[in-house]
Amino acid sequence: MAGMIAGLEFAILRVLVNSPNKRKAHAEAVSELTTNRLSVYLRCLNQLETAGVQTISSQALAEQFHQNAAQIRKDLAYFGEFGVRGVGYYVKDLKLHLRQILGLDRKLKVVVLGAGNLGLALADYPGFGREGFEIVAMFDVDASKIGDRSRSGVPIHDIRELRKVARREHIDIGVIAVPAESAQPVLDQVVAAGVTAILNFSPGALSVPPGVKLKSVDLTVSLESLSFYLAQGGDGAE
Repeated sequence: MAGMIAGLEFAILRVLVNSPNKRKAHAEAVSELTTNRLSVYLRCLNQLETAGVQTISSQALAEQFHQNAAQIRKDLAYFGEFGVRGVGYYVKDLKLHLRQILGLDRKLKVVVLGAGNLGLALADYPGFGREGFEIVAMFDVDASKIGDRSRSGVPIHDIRELRKVARREHIDIGVIAVPAESAQPVLDQVVAAGVTAILNFSPGALSVPPGVKLKSVDLTVSLESLSFYLAQGGDGAE
Protein backbone atom coordinates (compact mmCIF):
# COMPACT_ATOMS: atom_id res chain seq x y z
CA MET A 1 0.00 0.00 0.00
CA ALA A 2 2.80 2.43 0.87
CA GLY A 3 4.46 1.88 -2.51
CA MET A 4 1.21 2.59 -4.34
CA ILE A 5 0.54 5.73 -2.34
CA ALA A 6 4.08 7.00 -2.93
CA GLY A 7 3.15 7.71 -6.54
CA LEU A 8 -0.17 9.30 -5.65
CA GLU A 9 1.36 12.47 -4.21
CA PHE A 10 2.29 13.34 -7.77
CA ALA A 11 -1.24 12.66 -8.93
CA ILE A 12 -2.34 15.29 -6.44
CA LEU A 13 0.40 17.54 -7.72
CA ARG A 14 -0.89 17.18 -11.29
CA VAL A 15 -4.38 18.12 -10.15
CA LEU A 16 -2.95 21.26 -8.63
CA VAL A 17 -0.93 22.45 -11.58
CA ASN A 18 -3.98 22.07 -13.84
CA SER A 19 -6.39 23.62 -11.34
CA PRO A 20 -8.28 26.55 -12.88
CA ASN A 21 -7.28 28.98 -10.13
CA LYS A 22 -3.56 28.18 -10.12
CA ARG A 23 -1.05 29.60 -12.63
CA LYS A 24 -3.82 30.32 -15.12
CA ALA A 25 -1.72 31.36 -18.10
CA HIS A 26 0.43 28.23 -18.04
CA ALA A 27 -2.28 25.78 -16.98
CA GLU A 28 -4.45 26.72 -19.95
CA ALA A 29 -1.67 26.26 -22.49
CA VAL A 30 0.32 23.33 -21.11
CA SER A 31 -0.97 19.82 -21.73
CA GLU A 32 -1.54 17.39 -18.89
CA LEU A 33 1.10 15.13 -20.39
CA THR A 34 3.60 17.94 -19.90
CA THR A 35 2.62 18.49 -16.29
CA ASN A 36 2.87 14.74 -15.72
CA ARG A 37 6.46 14.88 -16.93
CA LEU A 38 7.26 17.88 -14.74
CA SER A 39 6.17 15.79 -11.76
CA VAL A 40 8.50 13.00 -12.85
CA TYR A 41 11.38 15.45 -13.29
CA LEU A 42 10.81 16.75 -9.78
CA ARG A 43 10.93 13.23 -8.37
CA CYS A 44 14.17 12.60 -10.24
CA LEU A 45 15.69 15.81 -8.89
CA ASN A 46 14.70 14.82 -5.36
CA GLN A 47 16.65 11.59 -5.78
CA LEU A 48 19.65 13.40 -7.22
CA GLU A 49 19.72 15.94 -4.40
CA THR A 50 19.50 13.16 -1.82
CA ALA A 51 22.48 11.49 -3.53
CA GLY A 52 24.49 14.71 -3.29
CA VAL A 53 24.47 15.51 -7.02
CA GLN A 54 24.84 19.26 -7.62
CA THR A 55 24.65 19.60 -11.41
CA ILE A 56 23.36 17.41 -14.23
CA SER A 57 22.86 17.71 -17.98
CA SER A 58 19.59 16.92 -19.71
CA GLN A 59 21.29 13.95 -21.39
CA ALA A 60 22.55 12.52 -18.10
CA LEU A 61 19.16 13.14 -16.49
CA ALA A 62 17.45 11.33 -19.37
CA GLU A 63 19.83 8.37 -19.27
CA GLN A 64 19.68 7.94 -15.51
CA PHE A 65 15.89 8.08 -15.25
CA HIS A 66 14.90 6.66 -18.67
CA GLN A 67 13.58 9.94 -20.06
CA ASN A 68 14.07 11.76 -23.38
CA ALA A 69 16.69 14.53 -23.29
CA ALA A 70 15.09 16.60 -26.05
CA GLN A 71 11.71 16.35 -24.35
CA ILE A 72 13.20 17.46 -21.03
CA ARG A 73 14.74 20.54 -22.65
CA LYS A 74 11.52 21.36 -24.49
CA ASP A 75 9.35 21.02 -21.38
CA LEU A 76 11.63 23.16 -19.23
CA ALA A 77 12.16 25.80 -21.93
CA TYR A 78 8.45 26.56 -21.92
CA PHE A 79 8.81 27.99 -18.42
CA GLY A 80 12.17 29.75 -18.80
CA GLU A 81 15.90 29.26 -19.21
CA PHE A 82 17.15 27.06 -16.41
CA GLY A 83 20.28 25.46 -17.87
CA VAL A 84 23.82 26.85 -17.94
CA ARG A 85 25.93 26.21 -21.03
CA GLY A 86 28.75 23.81 -20.26
CA VAL A 87 27.31 22.98 -16.85
CA GLY A 88 23.76 21.78 -17.35
CA TYR A 89 21.18 22.24 -14.62
CA TYR A 90 21.88 23.06 -10.99
CA VAL A 91 19.83 20.38 -9.23
CA LYS A 92 18.84 22.46 -6.22
CA ASP A 93 17.84 25.50 -8.31
CA LEU A 94 15.89 23.50 -10.89
CA LYS A 95 14.06 21.66 -8.12
CA LEU A 96 13.07 25.02 -6.61
CA HIS A 97 11.82 26.29 -9.99
CA LEU A 98 9.76 23.15 -10.60
CA ARG A 99 8.19 23.39 -7.16
CA GLN A 100 7.18 26.97 -7.96
CA ILE A 101 5.78 25.99 -11.37
CA LEU A 102 3.80 23.15 -9.79
CA GLY A 103 2.43 25.38 -7.06
CA LEU A 104 4.42 23.71 -4.29
CA ASP A 105 6.06 26.88 -3.00
CA ARG A 106 3.51 26.96 -0.19
CA LYS A 107 1.64 24.52 2.01
CA LEU A 108 -1.46 23.06 0.36
CA LYS A 109 -4.38 21.93 2.47
CA VAL A 110 -6.09 18.67 1.54
CA VAL A 111 -9.20 16.89 2.83
CA VAL A 112 -10.01 13.21 2.35
CA LEU A 113 -13.63 12.17 1.79
CA GLY A 114 -14.15 8.64 3.08
CA ALA A 115 -12.57 7.15 6.20
CA GLY A 116 -12.36 3.58 4.96
CA ASN A 117 -9.13 1.62 4.48
CA LEU A 118 -7.99 3.61 1.43
CA GLY A 119 -8.95 6.97 2.87
CA LEU A 120 -7.13 6.26 6.12
CA ALA A 121 -4.04 5.05 4.27
CA LEU A 122 -3.99 8.23 2.21
CA ALA A 123 -4.48 10.46 5.24
CA ASP A 124 -1.62 8.78 7.12
CA TYR A 125 0.91 8.63 4.28
CA PRO A 126 3.91 10.76 5.42
CA GLY A 127 5.15 11.48 1.89
CA PHE A 128 2.39 14.02 1.28
CA GLY A 129 3.62 16.20 4.12
CA ARG A 130 7.18 16.12 2.79
CA GLU A 131 5.95 17.44 -0.55
CA GLY A 132 3.91 20.25 1.01
CA PHE A 133 0.47 18.62 1.13
CA GLU A 134 -1.13 18.91 4.56
CA ILE A 135 -4.02 16.52 5.22
CA VAL A 136 -6.12 18.63 7.57
CA ALA A 137 -9.35 16.63 7.85
CA MET A 138 -11.30 13.54 6.85
CA PHE A 139 -15.05 13.20 6.36
CA ASP A 140 -17.47 10.29 6.58
CA VAL A 141 -21.14 9.47 7.16
CA ASP A 142 -20.48 6.56 9.55
CA ALA A 143 -21.41 7.72 13.06
CA SER A 144 -18.98 5.20 14.58
CA LYS A 145 -16.06 6.93 12.84
CA ILE A 146 -17.07 10.57 13.29
CA GLY A 147 -15.13 12.22 16.09
CA ASP A 148 -12.31 9.68 15.83
CA ARG A 149 -8.87 10.28 14.32
CA SER A 150 -6.57 8.45 11.91
CA ARG A 151 -3.38 6.89 13.29
CA SER A 152 -1.45 10.06 12.47
CA GLY A 153 -4.04 12.23 14.18
CA VAL A 154 -6.17 13.52 11.28
CA PRO A 155 -9.67 14.24 12.66
CA ILE A 156 -12.72 12.58 11.10
CA HIS A 157 -15.73 14.89 10.73
CA ASP A 158 -19.35 14.42 9.73
CA ILE A 159 -19.55 15.17 6.02
CA ARG A 160 -22.26 17.71 6.81
CA GLU A 161 -19.49 19.86 8.28
CA LEU A 162 -17.54 19.89 5.01
CA ARG A 163 -18.52 23.38 3.91
CA LYS A 164 -17.73 24.88 7.32
CA VAL A 165 -14.33 23.19 7.56
CA ALA A 166 -13.45 24.03 3.95
CA ARG A 167 -14.21 27.68 4.55
CA ARG A 168 -12.32 27.79 7.85
CA GLU A 169 -9.23 25.90 6.64
CA HIS A 170 -9.14 27.34 3.08
CA ILE A 171 -8.98 23.87 1.52
CA ASP A 172 -7.09 23.56 -1.78
CA ILE A 173 -7.72 19.94 -2.78
CA GLY A 174 -10.36 17.30 -2.05
CA VAL A 175 -9.56 13.58 -2.31
CA ILE A 176 -12.53 11.26 -2.82
CA ALA A 177 -12.16 7.69 -1.52
CA VAL A 178 -15.75 6.48 -1.17
CA PRO A 179 -17.76 3.64 -2.79
CA ALA A 180 -18.75 4.21 -6.41
CA GLU A 181 -22.43 4.77 -5.65
CA SER A 182 -21.56 7.63 -3.29
CA ALA A 183 -18.88 9.29 -5.40
CA GLN A 184 -20.99 11.77 -7.41
CA PRO A 185 -23.03 13.04 -4.44
CA VAL A 186 -19.85 13.45 -2.41
CA LEU A 187 -18.13 15.20 -5.30
CA ASP A 188 -21.09 17.58 -5.57
CA GLN A 189 -20.71 18.43 -1.89
CA VAL A 190 -16.99 19.09 -2.35
CA VAL A 191 -17.71 21.45 -5.24
CA ALA A 192 -20.47 23.17 -3.25
CA ALA A 193 -17.91 23.73 -0.48
CA GLY A 194 -15.81 25.78 -2.91
CA VAL A 195 -13.03 23.26 -3.61
CA THR A 196 -11.95 23.44 -7.27
CA ALA A 197 -9.25 20.73 -7.44
CA ILE A 198 -10.38 17.14 -6.82
CA LEU A 199 -8.60 13.79 -6.94
CA ASN A 200 -10.99 10.85 -7.23
CA PHE A 201 -10.25 7.20 -6.42
CA SER A 202 -13.79 5.91 -6.93
CA PRO A 203 -14.48 3.92 -10.12
CA GLY A 204 -16.82 5.21 -12.80
CA ALA A 205 -17.32 8.47 -14.66
CA LEU A 206 -17.99 11.60 -12.64
CA SER A 207 -18.94 15.07 -13.82
CA VAL A 208 -17.90 18.48 -12.56
CA PRO A 209 -19.00 21.99 -13.55
CA PRO A 210 -16.76 24.39 -15.49
CA GLY A 211 -14.00 25.83 -13.37
CA VAL A 212 -13.36 22.61 -11.44
CA LYS A 213 -10.47 20.25 -12.21
CA LEU A 214 -11.13 16.54 -11.63
CA LYS A 215 -8.43 13.87 -11.83
CA SER A 216 -9.52 10.24 -11.48
CA VAL A 217 -7.28 7.31 -10.57
CA ASP A 218 -8.94 3.97 -11.30
CA LEU A 219 -6.82 1.21 -9.80
CA THR A 220 -8.95 -1.47 -11.48
CA VAL A 221 -8.07 -0.11 -14.93
CA SER A 222 -4.37 -0.31 -14.06
CA LEU A 223 -4.77 -3.90 -12.85
CA GLU A 224 -6.64 -4.82 -16.04
CA SER A 225 -3.79 -3.34 -18.08
CA LEU A 226 -1.35 -5.57 -16.21
CA SER A 227 -3.67 -8.54 -16.72
CA PHE A 228 -3.59 -7.89 -20.47
CA TYR A 229 0.21 -7.79 -20.37
CA LEU A 230 0.29 -11.17 -18.62
CA ALA A 231 -2.31 -12.61 -21.01
CA GLN A 232 -0.02 -11.71 -23.92
CA GLY A 233 2.79 -13.71 -22.39
CA GLY A 234 4.64 -10.61 -21.25
CA ASP A 235 4.80 -9.13 -24.76
CA GLY A 236 2.07 -6.51 -24.32
CA ALA A 237 4.22 -3.86 -22.64
CA GLU A 238 4.33 -0.45 -24.27
